[in-house]
Amino acid sequence: MAVQSVGVIGAGQMGNGIAHVFALAGYDVLLNDISAEAMQAAVATIEKNLDRQVSRGKVSAEDKAAAMARIRTTTDMADIGATDLVIEAATEREDVKNKIFESVLPHLKPDTILTSNTSSISITRLASRTDRPEKFMGFHFMNPVPVMQLVELIRGIATNEETYRTLVGVVDALGKTAASAEDFPAFIVNRILVPMMNEAVYVLYEGVGNVRSIDESMKLGANHPMGPLELADFIGLDTCLAIMNVLHDGLADTKYRPCPLLVKYVEAGWLGRKTGRGFYDYRGETPVPTR
Repeated sequence: MAVQSVGVIGAGQMGNGIAHVFALAGYDVLLNDISAEAMQAAVATIEKNLDRQVSRGKVSAEDKAAAMARIRTTTDMADIGATDLVIEAATEREDVKNKIFESVLPHLKPDTILTSNTSSISITRLASRTDRPEKFMGFHFMNPVPVMQLVELIRGIATNEETYRTLVGVVDALGKTAASAEDFPAFIVNRILVPMMNEAVYVLYEGVGNVRSIDESMKLGANHPMGPLELADFIGLDTCLAIMNVLHDGLADTKYRPCPLLVKYVEAGWLGRKTGRGFYDYRGETPVPTR
């Protein structure tokens, strides 16, 4: 089927990035959130990021203006029903995602494809809560969306071939690369990446190294562009913990046990960049390690 319009549910870091790349690729985008303020902030972020692309010569001023004109916002879930493709990009909590699907389902067209940007939760289980498991898929973008080239495509047990092929075509139209993953906890990227970050937290917890030495070791010793603790802060420590819990519960293997220090940081509300403190304190001019 042809996709011309896209509904993005959730105007946070992932949602605004997804809206950005779809609008730039020529799709009509309807961005939804329960908070009008969140949507205003998302549109401002998209414009700022497009300005950065213009200044670097990656996007023309005309393309930026056209992309911004393609983005509309709404707090009414009923408006999302008119789109050809819906992407849920809310917080990494299964109960929240299921409530979103329940609220949008009555408004969807029969042929609308419904997807989730989940980074870890079972696609088959999410799809089973909808009226269209054959038209449901995992559509996992990497953060930051405008920069990262990969999109994981995850089929549930009932996903049909037409839905899969349609989304492969959409990824191509975005100028990104699709990687097909089986429906196992955390799929490919986060199955590998998040346990590495969790192990870095264990190294910190056990006193093997401090925050700065751990991050510098991985940047200079393994050529990683960001240290694992810096990356965890960027992703959000609550999201990292949620993924580790999905891995631990879904695979029943103690090697996926979340580090107690990661749990403690989340309980303290130190979630990383988005709250101003995580493994680094971001409230000053430069980030300062908290341990």
